[in-house]
Amino acid sequence: MRDRFNPLDIALCLAFFTRLPLPNLDFRNRTLSDAMWAAPVTGLVVAVIASAAFALATWFGLPSGPAAAVALAAAMLTTGCLHEDGLSDVADGFGGGSTRERKLEIMRDSRIGSYGTAALVISLLLRWSALAALAGPAQVFAGLIAAHCASRALPGALMHALPPARADGLSAGAGTVSPEAAVLGAAIGTISLLVLGLSAALAALILLVLLLVSFGALCRRQIGGQTGDAAGALQQLGEIAVLLVAVSAFS
Repeated sequence: MRDRFNPLDIALCLAFFTRLPLPNLDFRNRTLSDAMWAAPVTGLVVAVIASAAFALATWFGLPSGPAAAVALAAAMLTTGCLHEDGLSDVADGFGGGSTRERKLEIMRDSRIGSYGTAALVISLLLRWSALAALAGPAQVFAGLIAAHCASRALPGALMHALPPARADGLSAGAGTVSPEAAVLGAAIGTISLLVLGLSAALAALILLVLLLVSFGALCRRQIGGQTGDAAGALQQLGEIAVLLVAVSAFS
């Protein structure tokens, strides 16, 4: 019987969702859908790297604005802009396609259009301004931990709730995320929100649930299900939402 949760799942998520150099491991036929509960743990690693970059930048005397840009760059280098790519593809597909088939075709195209460019610019501006508005490395660390961990619980929940929109591709190849994996990922993500304080954690949790439900309904209406790009876009939206809550909580 396949283990529901395996420590190797953490390494599998790190190997898939980041560009960190990892040793060659035998994942024992574990699939990405098996491992999705560990995606928030990947977020923890990304958050620590980005926070260290922010702290180092401020130690060298940079003000909060440039330091926030350094932190963003560190996070994007760590993940290889995987989720940003999903956000831009979804924006182009949903914004530029007139039929379900055309939307999916645009989302698969490696070229970026005006909708995707605008989505990336807005995403970067919101995340940068939120980090720059936080008082210092300690608050940035808390905001990044909450944002990166909690937002990475959303893709697993989406992949559990909706069927793949196409027969091939990343999401279809990953398989169906089990209820247990989706719930454990959500629990880890929820716990991470507590670094913002109880009231802010509750506000962020409500916001993330509303985001999951509304974005899931949008995906079902636009393309009849979910894709890897949709999962990445949802992560980006969740990250932005939590960072904005962090700014409100710490201001």
